Amino acid sequence: MKDSDNLKDYRQVRQLAIRSLFEIVEQSSEGTVIVDKDARIVWMNERYARRYGQPSAKAAVGQEVEKVIPGSLMRQVAQTGEPILLDMLDTPNGPLVVMRLPIHDAVGKVIGAIGFALFDQLTRLAPLVTRFTQIQKELASTRSLLQARQAKYSFSHFIGTSARSLEVKRHARRGASSESPVLLLGETGTGKELLAHAIHSASARAYKPFVSVNCAAIPENLLEAEFFGTAPGAFTGADRKGRSGKLQLAEGGTLFLDEIGDMPLALQSKLLRVLQEKEYEPVGSNQMLRSDIRLIAATSLDLESAVADGRFRADLYYRLNVLPIQVPPLRERLDDLPALCEAILDELLVGDGRGHFELANDALALLASHAWPGNIRELRNVLERAALLSDEPLLNAAALRVAIGRLSPLPAGIMPKLSGDQDFYSARAAFERELIEQSLAAHNGNVVEAAKRLGLGRSTLYKKMVALGISGNE
Repeated sequence: MKDSDNLKDYRQVRQLAIRSLFEIVEQSSEGTVIVDKDARIVWMNERYARRYGQPSAKAAVGQEVEKVIPGSLMRQVAQTGEPILLDMLDTPNGPLVVMRLPIHDAVGKVIGAIGFALFDQLTRLAPLVTRFTQIQKELASTRSLLQARQAKYSFSHFIGTSARSLEVKRHARRGASSESPVLLLGETGTGKELLAHAIHSASARAYKPFVSVNCAAIPENLLEAEFFGTAPGAFTGADRKGRSGKLQLAEGGTLFLDEIGDMPLALQSKLLRVLQEKEYEPVGSNQMLRSDIRLIAATSLDLESAVADGRFRADLYYRLNVLPIQVPPLRERLDDLPALCEAILDELLVGDGRGHFELANDALALLASHAWPGNIRELRNVLERAALLSDEPLLNAAALRVAIGRLSPLPAGIMPKLSGDQDFYSARAAFERELIEQSLAAHNGNVVEAAKRLGLGRSTLYKKMVALGISGNE
């Protein structure tokens, strides 16, 4: 019967495969040795016997393997049944790369071991070692880049429990669970970039890159290359190897376009194509690349006015304005001042190692009377300046007034009437009472309409009215 006929029998196929594998490895290796359970040699090929000075392979049979092959670990494999797949064995003629495998009987009991000296020239491993080193470097580089492009903030960093702040976080969390574009609107310094980071951190793309582009900070003639990347030698001075753009760096993750209202019209049309067709071309290239990014945009401009003036494409505005989130200025969320100040002062403590600073009641009242045109960024600057200039851990109104410089009054009509001896909490209550009464008066006492005007839920406004002793109508 031919061996080919035996291929129909599983056991015959297995035996043929084992025999073929053994013959191939034995013939191509530098040596082969088989030992029993007690690590005595039961077979050795002639090449291995000659390497170790044996007159013949037959002369080695019956000897303990260590007496023939000094430093051998065949006994360990035969006793433990654990293979040693790749190892170095030092010999008088140079090192060998060896492999040792246990031998089992029909019921799985270890009855010995077989060893192969795979090759004696380590230069044969050079391509493998080189490739492994290269892969390690590429992996380390990728990890480093990805770590550098991870989101820095979560929703816990957006400080505030006022009704406006909670509403912003509620909408932002809803945006995190979606793949739709998010448009963050609000004055500079209100925390739009922090929210963009938080949305990415809470999204399904959290472990992918977060790439930020400030459209107002990059010269117009470089913005397209920064955005789409460049082909090799695309223009004079371009990188000969080409350069990845922010779209490619953000692949699979989130691209945050800050101050998108300042993006040139020509680039706006190309961005629209990316959002609609999910593809783009690097500058100077004819190759179309696919794009898988989630877009978050932010601006302090009135985009509707920009569209009306022809400075912003209407079709791009509609594409971006899927989930708009209006981030309120600090003057409209003064309830958050105590928590914001505490968080900022805690950061200053960590930053400079000085003692902890606190705000006196008159200092909080002063802060509540300022319009904060620079919003939270200005608040951070004022508190840091006051802490640096103060020799006392308790910052009072005088220290804050010096740090603020010129006070910006709150808008006319909503500035509360404060007395000089009020603390922050009584000043806040006075402010809330006057603001709510003015809004109710403007809507003929209608609580529902007044709540909409104030950006509050109806139940929230009712609770505040009860607490402040204010009446109104449905």
